[in-house]
Formats: sequence, structure tokens, C-alpha cells
Amino acid sequence: MARRRTVFSVAPYFIVLICFSTVGLCAREGRPFYEIVLLDSSKFPNLKNWTTHINGQSDSNTGWKEGSYRDNGNIIRIFSSCSVSSPDVDNWLRTPYIPRQGANSLRIEIRFSMRRCDGHSDPSTIKQCKETFNLYYYEADTDIANTQMPTWDSVSYTHIDKIAADNLYDSNTDIKLNTEVRDVSLSPGMGGVYIAFQDMGACVTLISIKISYIMCPNVTKNYAFFKETPVGRVNPGFEEHFGVCVPNAVEKTRPRYLCQSDGAWIYESGGCQCLSGYAGQDGTACVECRPGFFKWLLGNTPCYPCPPNSYTNTPKSVECNCADGYYRNPKDSRNSSCTQPPSKPRNLVAEEITHNSITLSWIPPVSDGGRKDVHYRIACSPCESVSFHPGWENINQTRVQIFGLTSSTKYSVRVSALNGVSNISHIPVEFEEGQYTTKASTQTILHFQISNRNQAEITVTWDVVPSVQSQVLFYQVKSAPRLGYGDVFLTNTSSTHKNYTFKNLNLGTEYSLQVRCYLNDKGWGDFTQPVYVIPGEAAGGWNGMTQGEKKMDAPPEMSVGIIIGSVLAVILCMAIATGMIVILIKRNNSSGQNDKGNMDYDPPYNPVTMPLFPPNDCVKSYVDPHTYEDPNQAVREFTREIDASHITIESVIGGGEFGDVCKGKLRNPLKPEMSVAIKTLKPGATDKNRLDFLTEASIMGQFEDKNVIFLEGVVTKSHPIMIVTEYMENGSLDTFLRNNDGKFTIIQLVGMMRGIALGMRYLSNMGYVHRDLAARNILINDNLVCKVADFGLSREIDIDTTDGAYTTKGGKIPVRWTAPEAIAFRKFTSASDVWSYGVVMWEVVSYGERPYWNWSNQDVIRAVDRGYRLPPPMDCPEALHQLMLDCWQKERGNRPKFDIIVKSLDKFIRAPELLRKIAKPRPEFLMDTNRTLPMNRQGEVSNFTNVEGWLISIKMEKYIDNFLNCGYRTMEQVIKMTQQDLEQRVGVTLIGHQKKIMNSIQTLRAQRFGQFPQVSEGFLV
Repeated sequence: MARRRTVFSVAPYFIVLICFSTVGLCAREGRPFYEIVLLDSSKFPNLKNWTTHINGQSDSNTGWKEGSYRDNGNIIRIFSSCSVSSPDVDNWLRTPYIPRQGANSLRIEIRFSMRRCDGHSDPSTIKQCKETFNLYYYEADTDIANTQMPTWDSVSYTHIDKIAADNLYDSNTDIKLNTEVRDVSLSPGMGGVYIAFQDMGACVTLISIKISYIMCPNVTKNYAFFKETPVGRVNPGFEEHFGVCVPNAVEKTRPRYLCQSDGAWIYESGGCQCLSGYAGQDGTACVECRPGFFKWLLGNTPCYPCPPNSYTNTPKSVECNCADGYYRNPKDSRNSSCTQPPSKPRNLVAEEITHNSITLSWIPPVSDGGRKDVHYRIACSPCESVSFHPGWENINQTRVQIFGLTSSTKYSVRVSALNGVSNISHIPVEFEEGQYTTKASTQTILHFQISNRNQAEITVTWDVVPSVQSQVLFYQVKSAPRLGYGDVFLTNTSSTHKNYTFKNLNLGTEYSLQVRCYLNDKGWGDFTQPVYVIPGEAAGGWNGMTQGEKKMDAPPEMSVGIIIGSVLAVILCMAIATGMIVILIKRNNSSGQNDKGNMDYDPPYNPVTMPLFPPNDCVKSYVDPHTYEDPNQAVREFTREIDASHITIESVIGGGEFGDVCKGKLRNPLKPEMSVAIKTLKPGATDKNRLDFLTEASIMGQFEDKNVIFLEGVVTKSHPIMIVTEYMENGSLDTFLRNNDGKFTIIQLVGMMRGIALGMRYLSNMGYVHRDLAARNILINDNLVCKVADFGLSREIDIDTTDGAYTTKGGKIPVRWTAPEAIAFRKFTSASDVWSYGVVMWEVVSYGERPYWNWSNQDVIRAVDRGYRLPPPMDCPEALHQLMLDCWQKERGNRPKFDIIVKSLDKFIRAPELLRKIAKPRPEFLMDTNRTLPMNRQGEVSNFTNVEGWLISIKMEKYIDNFLNCGYRTMEQVIKMTQQDLEQRVGVTLIGHQKKIMNSIQTLRAQRFGQFPQVSEGFLV
């Protein structure tokens, strides 16, 4: 078959193409972008370097013909083809070779006209007629095309689209133009492209052909610069690019921007922040702070003028210096004013003086130095064992009470005013001073004497003056070694008892014994004259009246021992005195000028109230209140009755099993008013409810440890019945962590774990099993100190059994926190508490996440029995997760004791580098590798069949497009994701969302590597 061809020279093409390649800055929907034009036929004076070809042979088929057209007053060259009178039309038109110049995709814009088939003047001559034409392209590394190659068919060329006209015309006087745009992706590595047009029987005119590609322009966003770049391939329609920080800025999170196919930048994330000393300017530049201004933190905030009484003379300042005579506390922020120490307090007066107390008040200083933290310090001389209310230092009120003074004694009291810069100013602290004499005391205690004794116990009795009997609130007894070497013992006793037995006294040591009483209106009375006694002496010849300097005669057989002991005690006291003198001399030589004066001031050795329970060096043992025939006796023995009038309820903060939990105030004659938590027994409670309610108080009252909740006392003699404990400002640990997700360092979290472990070590040493250790039963105060609470399920360890186990008699078990042997056999030990502690560690690191997520209790039991263990939470150090796994050893004898746990946590705090390695979730958390776990019933990862359904189920559907566009289209792909994939590839930057998605992925992994039944309702806690 003969073929008719029209061949044009292509040699001049490159010069013409270079001349007419243009760069345009365009606007689309208000967004600037660059368009790089590679070819525009309307700009060429002729189209001789285009190639035409006719497949087939027909005299009436003229193929594509070049012509002219007036376009907006300009004559441009065009191509047209209209061979409708010929059969089997197959006409081709090809552009010259177009170098791609770095383009990833091309935009082809075609302006054309097309005649309607039924609009021809002589329809009888039409052999075939179409109203479309085809658009093709051919990629090549160089200009290789000629009249024969590539072959003129649809196999050699790649089809782009069949082009149809929206507007057809009927006659030459009513020509209508159409514009069609197509985008095509280019293959990597090829140097250029040809565009081809195929006419198969239409009457079409190509007015202009424009080939171009789009550039996302240079842009600075969030202080990161993104260089101009060609748009990506047509699919997926955008391309990720990373920016670089502008000068004087550092990366906060990696700056990321997507270059969209229309040349617009979208979905920016991350960014940079200006260095200290530089201010952010419109998100595009970091400019230095000028003199007189400063900026101390990384960030994009402006520079701030120097605060009052400070200055800086240099640019780029990160801090302003204080002027002479002014200071800044190291804890103050750098934008706070420089300040001065306060002047002295004024008008120090005694409001009230009794035989054993002085109440003083004063007026604040004239100048507070420009600070709001003015406080006061009290010094008293001669003051040995006295107490101050509200304290002797860091007082923020202008009134103080001094208790425990001796009657008819002259005292000198000095009140100093200080603030946050007093200790760093090197200026002597100013003070106001006064001298006061206490009133004479009236005798209240009569007949103080020893009534009974044995080897290490001494019983004393006394009477009280009848006129003050009704005013006595309680008594205080005191014992102290006469030679001064040893502990002074003080304890309070009930007003109904006029006797006390001193126990655990050291044999052969001479003690002085005294007593005093606390009157409702006058406070403490004076101590009685001391009674001296030596425990272990024979009782022969003793008359029980060793008042004042009188004491019992030692039997002859003990005289030698007493003499030797006395000599050794004297030598030891002399050695201690010599050491103290050396220390005092060194301290005086190196002391500053603060609070110096002509008189000596004794430190307040006892500024706080004595504890309810006496100190004891030996480990106390827990006593189960249920062993008492009369449970009320346990309440009386282990708790302190509080007068209901001393309690003020302020608000209800929660509800418990027996009634409301309230916040309130407790007034105590010996202590400052304090905030307390108050559990109340609801009206209408049964006798059993009342017994269970007070049993918890009897348990709690036996504990005295800084990491176990402290019982202040109970109210049982009025209604409602109350349990009063110390108040923990931040409430339960699980709620506190959920409300502060991601806000703490790993060392702070380890500190919380350590506090819980210390409390459990104390309970374990007492022979006590908690049974319900969980984050919800840990309370935390405003200093982040954690304390073990909620003793409703607790029981003691049976010391008589060989394994130290407690067997329950039924009741609910907190399955997610309970050791397997405790669930299976109802046996609880300190080792089962260790298992629970491991789960609490997991709760802390996960910020209050629910253990085992939404699994049912039966699923948890089955999984743990098969060897599954909780995976590490997000960002969990490997060392901490290993400690959790140690706590979850199947054999309880292999679990660490709380003492070992405390030591491990101490090691992590001392060496934080041990916590740098982050644990990774692995199938190996199925601990028992010798057992094969059954696969999923469906044989898939959970019951989610697609990513969209999974994200919707966890309410993260906003990220569906992110996942799909990044290629995560199946659940098998999802379970392999890491946190880095989630943040950097998918673009989930919010910490809370990352955590929620990763926790769900961990659940999916657990079901993938060891399937447990899908979520069902459980019957346990």
C-alpha cells in the first residue's frame, strides 16, 4: 500500500525551541506556581519541523495540512485535517523532539475546533466521519525519530486519551473553539518526548499546542526554606520534600511539605525555631535582638525589652544583667525584674503571753524589694525543745505562736524578713527583735511516781489537780537517757488514762521520766520534775517515790557494771563534745553575715508535732483486725478518735463503696490547719458496712511510711462516721497520668515508680499483701510523691504457712493486675503483689492506658497462661520493660522482691543513660516459646478487612487519606508500622494520636502473633 508522507526538516528546531521556551509565574486559586513552557505552537512563525504521515492510500485524503489563523488579531500557524470523503482515514501529526528539562510530568494544552458530522454541506460525499481524535506520546532519550521510526501505529506510541469537542460548529462562519488539557507522567531516565495526534476521520483544526510542566516555587514556611522543584508524577499527585532551616534557626521537627501536581505546596508539617537571641519574623527569617532587648529560649517569639532594673548593651542577648544593688533568683524566669531584699519587719509585739507560750505579731516591712515572696524566719533564745506555729522559717503570715516554753523565763525573739534574693544578695538580713518573759505556771500534775517495773519496762502513774481535770485533752510522757546519749522519746496518751508503760528501754541505762498535760484553754503545762530510774535494777527496797534527784539504790551485784558503763559513757560523751566543738569552730569561721547578733540563738529542734505512734527501730508486724473478737477494739487500738468539731467539709470530690469522699480541713491544737480527705459512711448503712468501713481504718492505722497513705484518725462517736486521711492534691495516679499525657520525663516517671515500690517494700516487710495494687489505687500529691492506698481487699501473710500465701474466700479479683497463680488458686503472696507492680509500671509508662486494652477478662487469663506479656508502651526504655517482664515471671519464686526493684530503680535514676535504648515490640513477648498459639479464627489480622474500617473504629478517620497515599492499604502492612513511619511518612504529628494508633497496632500484633478470642464480656473485674 502506498503511503503519502509530508517530511519537514527538524534541524532548525532546537534553536527555535530554546528561543520560545518560557518561564511564567501563574496564579491558580490564589496560589503562585511556576509554569515552564517547553513548546507553544502559537509562538512559531512556521511549523516546518513538525512531521505528518498518512497511513493508507486515497486520492481524496490530504492528511494534516499547515495553515494560518487569526487569533485575537495575531496570525498564527495551525494544522487541520478534514478527509471525511475518504474511507479508512488514519492521519498522523507529530511534534518535534521536546527535551524534558527535569520535568516529572507534562501538561498538554490543546486549542482546537471540530465540525459536526451532520453539518457538512454535502452529506452524500462523506465516506466516514468522526467527532474525536487521539492523543499519543513517545519517550526517547535523544531525538531518534524519522519518517519511519517510530512506526505510525498505536502500538509504538503510548495512548494518552481520545479527545472530544464540547463545542462543535456547523459552518465556517460559526467556528467554536475548544480547550482540552491532559497531564502525562514521564518515565525516569528518558531525555525527552514526542507528542502525536491521530485523526481517523474527523474534521478538526489544531489552533495551538502548548507543552509545559509545573514547578512548585521557592517558599519559606515555619522558618524552613523549600527550594523550587518540578511537580511529581500524575499519581499519587503530590511529592514529599524536606526543607532546611533559615539562618540562625535550628530544626524543631523535620520540616516537610508536599508539592502538589498543580504547583501548590500543601500540608506543611514540622519546622524550625529561632536560636536564643534571635526573634522570629513572619515565619521567614530569624533576626537578632537589638541592644536593650533579649530572648532566652529557643522559639519564634519576639525579643523582649529588658525587665525593670536590668540592662544589656550588646545585640543577640539571651539575658539582661541586673543593675548594681539588684538581684535575680536562679529560679526566676529571665524575663522577671531584678529585685532587692526586703527591709526589716515593723512593730513586733506580743499579743499573748502564757506560762509556756508566746504569741507574736508584726507589720510587713516598708519595702518588699519588688517581690511577692516575702517570708519570715523566727529565732529564739534560749529555746531547746519548742514548737512553732505555723513554723519557724518560710512563714508567709505576720503572726507566730511559740509553744513548749518554760514558765517564768526570759526569752529573746528575733523576726527576720527575707525574700527570694536574700540568700544571694550578700546583704545582712534585717530583723526586728524583742524580749519577753513567760508567766508563772500553776501546778497541774500531782503524785507522779513509778508504780511497776520489770526488766525493760517501767510503768508510771500520776494524778491531776481536780480543778483542771475537765480541761485536760491528753497527756504527754517523756523519757530520755540522763547522760544525754540516746533518743528522747515523746508520746501522747488519752486523757482518760493516768498511767503509761515505757517499753524497750535499754538495760543498765539511767533514764529520766516526766509527764505534762495539754489543757483545752491554756495549752501545754510544764513537765514534772524528773523521776530517775535504771531498767534492770532489782526492786528490793524501792518505795516507788523517786521524785526529783532521788533514785533507787542499785543492788551490790550491779554496782561494778554500772561503774564501768558510766565510765564508758563519760568517755564517749567527751569524744562527741570534742567533735561538736571542732565542727562549730569551722562553721563559725565560714558563716556569712546573715542573722548575726550579740546573742546566741538555739535552733528550733522540734518545730513539728510529735507522731501519733512512737518510733521503733524494729520492724512492726501487721495485725489482721478480723482476728479481734470485738472489731471495735481494733479501731480503738490502731486509730485515733477525732472530735467532729475539728473537721470542716469543703467539697465532695468523689464517691466510694460506702459513701462520699470529701475534701476538708482538720484543726489540731498541735499542728497547723491542714487539708484532709474525708471518707464518710452513707446513712442507712448496715452493721456489716460499718464494720468493713472501720476495718479499713484499722488496717491503715497500722502503717506509717512516707509512701503509704497516712491515717489522721476516725470519727466514730458522732454521725456520719468518718475516716480522715492526708489529702493528695492530684488524686488517683491513673487519672492524673491520662490528664497529663506526655508531659513528664522518663526520670520523673521512674521516680513515681520508685515511690510506689518503696511503699510496697514497707508493706511487704510488715508481712502484708495488698491484693489490689493498680494505678487507680495509688494517690499522688502536688510534689509527684506516690502513696499506696485502698486497703479494702488487703490481707496479711499467714506467717505459719510455708509459702506465705493467703487464700481468699471469694470475691472479685482484678484480673488485669493479678498474678496467674492468684487467679487460678486464690493464693496471694508478696510475689503476686510484685506481678501487679509490673502492671502498674506499664500503666505509668503508657500514661494510664488500660492494660490489655479492650480484651475481655477471659481473653486476658487465656493469653497470660499461654505466655503472652504486655508489649512495651510507646517510647518505653528497654531496661524498664525488662524489669516489667521480670515481675511477670510465671514462677513466682523467680520474681524480684520489692527491695531488689527499689535498687534497680535507684540505679536507673543515678545512671539515666541506662534508659536511652527504647524497647521495640516483638513476637518474643509470647514468653513461652515452646508452645504454639492458635491462629485467628478468620486467619487474618483481627476482624478488620481494610485500613479505612480500622481507622474509623478507633476514631482516627481523619488520617485515611494519609495512610492510603503513603501506600498503607492492607492490615498486613499496618501491623509492620513503627512510630517513625507514623510520624515521618504518614504525617501523624500529634503525640496523643500517635499513641492511640500505635496502641491499636500493638493490639493487632498481639492478635496476629498469638490470637486470643475477640472482645467479649467478662465476669471478673
